[in-house]
Amino acid sequence: MKLQYIDPVSAGELHLTIHEQNFDRLFFQRDRKDKFLTIAWNDGPAQTVTIDGVQYTFPSHTILPMMVNQTFTFENPEQIIAWQYNRNFYCIVDHDKEVSCVGFLFYGSAQIMFIALDEQQQRKLNLLLQVFIDEFEDKDAIQRDMLQMMLKRLIIIVTRLAKKQYLNEQALTEDKLDILRKFNLMVENNYRKQHTVQFYADQLNKSPKTLANYFALYNHKSPLTVIQDRIILEAKRLLMYTDKPAKEIAYDLGYDDAAYFSNFFKKQTGCAPSDFRNTKASLLSGGQ
Repeated sequence: MKLQYIDPVSAGELHLTIHEQNFDRLFFQRDRKDKFLTIAWNDGPAQTVTIDGVQYTFPSHTILPMMVNQTFTFENPEQIIAWQYNRNFYCIVDHDKEVSCVGFLFYGSAQIMFIALDEQQQRKLNLLLQVFIDEFEDKDAIQRDMLQMMLKRLIIIVTRLAKKQYLNEQALTEDKLDILRKFNLMVENNYRKQHTVQFYADQLNKSPKTLANYFALYNHKSPLTVIQDRIILEAKRLLMYTDKPAKEIAYDLGYDDAAYFSNFFKKQTGCAPSDFRNTKASLLSGGQ
């Protein structure tokens, strides 16, 4: 089942995909212009999900949030229920005070999050899912408002569960988490040009040491690692899914010296950009 709402005025879109055999997201290939955040629910047995070329186990009855620029495929897409929406439909940055997910659930620096649902939470989401389905059918003047309200409720539910499962809330208080969320969002917006912790620390009126202490409570990554991981992730995507030469990719990511970037990439990944591209190309062609 595929349901969608498209606002002809704002170009806001909300899609609900339920147990479709061909559901995937090839952002760097066929649908790069469609910038949708995704909340995917595996309501069947555990399966494999491949995100940006990396395979993960997607456990049974878990929620997986994914970003607008992530490519993903599922081993068994017919088990997936997914909500997808663009910024014009509901901007989580503009509405961060409502949902508190920016820089954590989305645009975060932690690992891929698989958020577990117990039986009570599964029932709650199934009830919400049915209301979504009903509202997609009610094409009246308040349809957009109703769908936005339910999407906000879904995001809040998932964010609360993720915080309980992924954060030590006693050590990482809300004010410290807010600083980290702002840092993560700033990295997402500036990583192509700003590569130093000092830049972000200055923007947040914190010292680099204070940021490092906060991140130690969060996910044990240093702020510099967060920045470098984001650069490497984008480099990998560009090497895998575009034909851009390594020199152009280096320039796109803020490096004027292609040799320096190549050494940086090799230090972080264990292989040169050209070797990474060739290896991934053979894997992708072998899987087709």
